[in-house]
Amino acid sequence: MSDRTNERLPVFKTYKLYVGGKFPRSESGRVYEVTDSKGNWLANAPQSSRKDARDAVVAARKAFGGWAGATAYNRGQVLYRVAEMLEGRRDQFVREVADAEGLGKSKAAAVVDATIDRWVWYAGWTDKIAQVVGGGNPVAGPFFNLSSPEPTGVVAVLAPQESSFLGLVSVVAPVIATGNTAVVVASEKAPLPALSLAEVLATSDVPGGVVNVLSGRTAEIAAPLAAHQDVNAIDLAGADEVLAKELEIAAADNLKRVLRPQPVDDWTATPGTDRMTAFLETKTVWHPTGSLGASGSAY
Repeated sequence: MSDRTNERLPVFKTYKLYVGGKFPRSESGRVYEVTDSKGNWLANAPQSSRKDARDAVVAARKAFGGWAGATAYNRGQVLYRVAEMLEGRRDQFVREVADAEGLGKSKAAAVVDATIDRWVWYAGWTDKIAQVVGGGNPVAGPFFNLSSPEPTGVVAVLAPQESSFLGLVSVVAPVIATGNTAVVVASEKAPLPALSLAEVLATSDVPGGVVNVLSGRTAEIAAPLAAHQDVNAIDLAGADEVLAKELEIAAADNLKRVLRPQPVDDWTATPGTDRMTAFLETKTVWHPTGSLGASGSAY
């Protein structure tokens, strides 16, 4: 008889949603099979319902005031902490990206490294974007006229379907870097990197509710988010042409900001500031300077 005392039973990971800083299962109890590029089973992922989407919006709204009110410098520190935690779990994400996208280990490692660098890049922008898009405006009169960016609010984000990790971070990080909170719908066919990212966010300094991650059927989850009266904006990066049109019509009911799907040939390219400015409002303040004479201000 063989000695079986040293054999272990495998411990399979149970993937869960991330809502309000906690890890619930879908309220419907549904799951769906996630497979790799060759059709091999990887895990069962929770299949979110409309109720899960509504719960995520409530959590995002609750977190918005504190996150938007934090200093830009503090938000930068928090985002950098996320990059630190990703670096520590690099090997795990290399495996998950390789399985999700059918990449070899070296290519998957390059994607993960680019993703961590992308977090650092956006962390550096948190206290600089206001200098780029805001400032003093010249006016003909004794007034200060100052414009400053402010976050839009709760943003629904449909993550890219093909780029399960780098594309995901490239659409989520700019939303929260500028003070918004996010409800993220992970890639339908490759949700595992997004669900693991949620574990990183939970163990970083990101307050609960700032990012909420849902997995499941994109169209099913996106529909209630697009129509939700307490969602201020939606990024349709992960929607196909037909779905994007339907969601844009639904979003018009409460005048949501809508970022239409845009083809991205190379997610590793420098993203610029477009995704940050897409979800910013501009507040302009007028203030009298007093009477101005030859010697300048009366102050």
